[in-house]
Amino acid sequence: MHLIQILLPTYDNDGQPLLHATYDLIRNELVAKFGGLTAFTQSPAEGLWTSPQQRAHRDDVILIEVMIPDLDADWWTNYRQTLEKRLRQQSVVIRSVPMQLL
Repeated sequence: MHLIQILLPTYDNDGQPLLHATYDLIRNELVAKFGGLTAFTQSPAEGLWTSPQQRAHRDDVILIEVMIPDLDADWWTNYRQTLEKRLRQQSVVIRSVPMQLL
């Protein structure tokens, strides 16, 4: 079993807020494919990183988690690329953590 974690920005690269409709679409896609998810949306987390030009960047992000029995890395790579285009981001983080349901 795997826990998929998706870090979604709340603003695009131009500083414009991403619409709730965008998140509704992502939520609906994931629920339809995997049967459920958990979204941590009340308190955005702060993401910080340094660009290759040594410029500091900051994002507010929400976390979406999906539990899946088998990992299809190709599907998730394609979905990440779809989200990057849809959200106008250079990079969206999707990570997989092996897990055991207790």
